[in-house]
Amino acid sequence: MKTLLEKLCGIARRDQILEGEPMARHTTFRVGGPADVLFMPEGADQLIAALEAARSAGVPAYVIGNGSNLIVRDGGVRGLVIAIGEGMSEIARCGDTLEAQAGAALARVAAFAQSEGLAGLEFASGIPGTLGGGCAMNAGAYGGQLSDVLIDARVLTGGAVRTLSREDMQMGYRTSLPLRTGGIVLSARFALTPDAPEAIAARMRELNARRRDKQPLNLPSAGSTFKRPEGHFAGALIEQAGLKGLSVGGAQVSQKHAGFIVNTGGATASDVLALIAEVQDAVQARSGIRLETEVRVLGED
Repeated sequence: MKTLLEKLCGIARRDQILEGEPMARHTTFRVGGPADVLFMPEGADQLIAALEAARSAGVPAYVIGNGSNLIVRDGGVRGLVIAIGEGMSEIARCGDTLEAQAGAALARVAAFAQSEGLAGLEFASGIPGTLGGGCAMNAGAYGGQLSDVLIDARVLTGGAVRTLSREDMQMGYRTSLPLRTGGIVLSARFALTPDAPEAIAARMRELNARRRDKQPLNLPSAGSTFKRPEGHFAGALIEQAGLKGLSVGGAQVSQKHAGFIVNTGGATASDVLALIAEVQDAVQARSGIRLETEVRVLGED
């Protein structure tokens, strides 16, 4: 680890490098033990250099966004965690095309588009993730998804940066080629449609009001915990199994929306994972459907 730290100090400022950093500070679930080293790059060059530093030092490396779809186990992460965030969050307009870096929050990208009078990203205004992870997972809500408006993405894959078209990205329901192959989205471009800023804002307000009415936004969570099974809704299956309010430690199946598991206070990652498993078993026993998780799990117990 000393070798890695020396290499990181050679490519970035010391305040971009945190040792023994609690990952609960970097996940929206607010759970997770410490990462040996957490690095916050300022630009793709630093990200690529950090990955190479970890490889040459023989240290495992993991890349995250703002931790909105992530559970880090209570033992934390051995190795290097690279958190793509504010240092890689520029957004720009070129005609009716919007380009944003991976660390830009999706809500901020949607707000920028609205302020520029560009429609097409209203659905993303309430998604609590960053653009890089959102593209990798083809984030979506209320009938829209990023693949609807994506032109292309710059992706670090196989040690090289490539521009992948929407077709090359092979985006499906909560998946993409980079997600399946370990590629890292660095930036993306979107084709949007001119519209009156106030009309766009009105649609965003309507969608966000629906979110506030139906989702437990007042408690830490990772958003929807489970993927939507074909022909069904995860929340409905969980509710039909009588699991609303079911708790393990500080983790609870939300009373407001059964598709969410929330941290009611003091939950551990073990609580969350145990509750996920209990929900999966109970739903499968009742309906024969095994729910798949949307959330990524990282680290060790």
